[in-house]
Amino acid sequence: MKKELATLGGGCFWCLEAVFTRFKGIIKVVSGYAGGRIPNPNYERVCTGSSGYAEVVQISFDADVMSYEQLLGIFFTIHDPTTLNRQGHDIGTQYRSVIFYKDDAEKTKAEEAIKQSEASGRWHGKYVTELAKFEKFWPAEQYHQGYYE
Repeated sequence: MKKELATLGGGCFWCLEAVFTRFKGIIKVVSGYAGGRIPNPNYERVCTGSSGYAEVVQISFDADVMSYEQLLGIFFTIHDPTTLNRQGHDIGTQYRSVIFYKDDAEKTKAEEAIKQSEASGRWHGKYVTELAKFEKFWPAEQYHQGYYE
C-alpha cells in the first residue's frame, strides 16, 4: 500500500467527507481546518470567516488504488469550483474552493486538474479554486467527524 494525504476544501466539510468515504482506495477522511492564521482553531471561530481557515477534509488514500489525479477529479465533480467563497447556502471564506498542495509536483497536478475540469464544461464559468501551500491541518471537533453518517 502506498499511503498518501490530500487536503481539500470545497464548502462544508461534512459534504466532502460523506462522498469521499465511499470510494475504493480511501483509507480515512478527517474533517478539519487549514489555511488560517490562529493556532488551535475551533468551529465557532472558523465560522466567523475572519480566521483565514477553510473547512477542509484531509484524505488518506492508497495511491496504488486511487491516484491523486483521480481524487481531484472527484473533488471537481462534488463541489462547484466557480463560486467564490460559497457552496450553495454556505457563504464565507471558510467555504472556499481550495487545494492545499505539499510540493511542486502536487501543485502542477492540481493546476492540470483545474485546466482539465474547466475545459470539460461541467461547471459554467471560470474556476476560482485557490491553490495554497499546505502548512498545517487541524482536525475539527469530534462531533464533526462522520457527521453525515
